[in-house]
Amino acid sequence: MFKQFTENINANQAYLLFSLGIFFVFFIVVTVMLIRIRKQHVDHMRDLPLHDSLTDSTQPLQS
Repeated sequence: MFKQFTENINANQAYLLFSLGIFFVFFIVVTVMLIRIRKQHVDHMRDLPLHDSLTDSTQPLQS
């Protein structure tokens, strides 16, 4: 089945197939990473803007 496609590919179509392959590999890698991520890491990253230790709320903002 794939032999018919590979026999009639010219240079422009090869670039299109190559970019489609890169997209699918990236999509699969991101999907696997999202499935394997720990819930603790997600909770930490979600709460990160709320627990900023670099700023102190008691001091006024400098302009």
